[in-house]
Amino acid sequence: MTVLATAITTKANALPNLSGYPQASVPTWLDTGSNAWMLTAATLVGLQSVPGLMLLYGGMTKRKYAINTMMMVLYAFAIVLIIWVLAGYMFAFGPALVSVGGFNVLGMPIPALSSSVIASQASVPAAQQYPNIAMSTLIFFQFVFAAITPALMVGALIERMNFKAWMLFVPLWSLLVYSPVAFWLWGGGWLMQLGVVDFSGGYVIHVDAGIAAFVAAAMVGERLVEERKLQPHNLTQVAAGLGLVWLGWNGFNGGDPYGSTIDAAIAVINTNLATAVAVVMWMLLDTSYFGKPTFTGAVSGAVAGLVGITPAAGYINGVGSIIIGALSSAAAWYSLNFFQFRSKLTRNIDDALGVFSDHAVPGIIGGILTGIFADPNITKYVDPGLRGALYGDPYQVLLQLMGVAVVVVYDVVMTYLILKLIGRVTPLRASIEELRIGDKEMHGEVAYDEFAFATQGDAERMAAGVVVSVFNKINDVNDEEK
Repeated sequence: MTVLATAITTKANALPNLSGYPQASVPTWLDTGSNAWMLTAATLVGLQSVPGLMLLYGGMTKRKYAINTMMMVLYAFAIVLIIWVLAGYMFAFGPALVSVGGFNVLGMPIPALSSSVIASQASVPAAQQYPNIAMSTLIFFQFVFAAITPALMVGALIERMNFKAWMLFVPLWSLLVYSPVAFWLWGGGWLMQLGVVDFSGGYVIHVDAGIAAFVAAAMVGERLVEERKLQPHNLTQVAAGLGLVWLGWNGFNGGDPYGSTIDAAIAVINTNLATAVAVVMWMLLDTSYFGKPTFTGAVSGAVAGLVGITPAAGYINGVGSIIIGALSSAAAWYSLNFFQFRSKLTRNIDDALGVFSDHAVPGIIGGILTGIFADPNITKYVDPGLRGALYGDPYQVLLQLMGVAVVVVYDVVMTYLILKLIGRVTPLRASIEELRIGDKEMHGEVAYDEFAFATQGDAERMAAGVVVSVFNKINDVNDEEK
């Protein structure tokens, strides 16, 4: 029997590997289901930027700036990945480099490129998190969050920022602002140690982007006087972009438990519920005040709901989602219509698409409300012990307020200093000639052929010209007959 068993074993070992890959590629720590979901979630988030924001912002801008707007998003996506693997990821999620009194202040800005890193089990050492997915999966998942953050700022800076200044701003801001804030709240830094929570980026991404966009809009200056108005050139394109952004948010919030968990599913349903409520709320407010709902308003409402639910998605129940969606939308609507564009304090700051109102405001609202609605029956799946004021811990609200204050102050100071530095190298604002001409002068190309895609006015003038031409020919014929 021993000889027979040995022979069978030898024969089995001699068989080819029918699975198609070596056994080492699926180590015991790897949960293939969670790894597959995280790669999918990361791809969904990536699609929010390319092509989601490219389409949404590109359609919302004037036709002559469509290429420039999409190029700003595309460049941000590309350059952030390079910065991310060279230093940004480890700066945000690596070991602590600087600690003070037991609190981690800064991560370690080193490359994440070697085989020993990208092939290992994912880890966030300062936060003592060790998900059962590959490190390369976590690096890519966190990259798409890092990339979309500066891309969101594009909406505030369209139609006048010098592209060379943008090329310098994005890598510097990503490394010096985004990575430290991500470390403080997600990577095991001092805010996380104190108990401030941000499920998926209400503070790290949306408050960060909204505040920086507001500061940058003030420093870059206004658009041309005659162009300082919202003039979308293609709302159908905007609809396509919004669809990618909305459904891509399933990966945005659904991926943050770092695996295929109950909490991932809860985050997805909460995300979509809050967003639906926010759309309806914005439409109702538009109708009650302006007499009719607008598509651009509904788009803003959807974004406000997506942003507002982001810091809370995996911590709250459905009732909390409805309340956060409604309040985030209402706050963003009021900020956009009565604060940004009408207040004496802000009306000269040309945040073209209202990034401050649609990202910073609902991000702050959602983050604070997380401190109220965090439900221990939900948080037990992802952060046991976390509970909001409604469930016996009013201190969590104070922590959330402190967290947003820190992010805002740091963001304002660093964004100002970075842009001041860049302004010494190259102008922050494009030249008057570039602004008069648009994409053709900025990038040497245009989004649409002027004859194949004539504007309505062009089409009307062409039609009128055809009528006149036909009328003249009829007259010529009549004259010849006479």
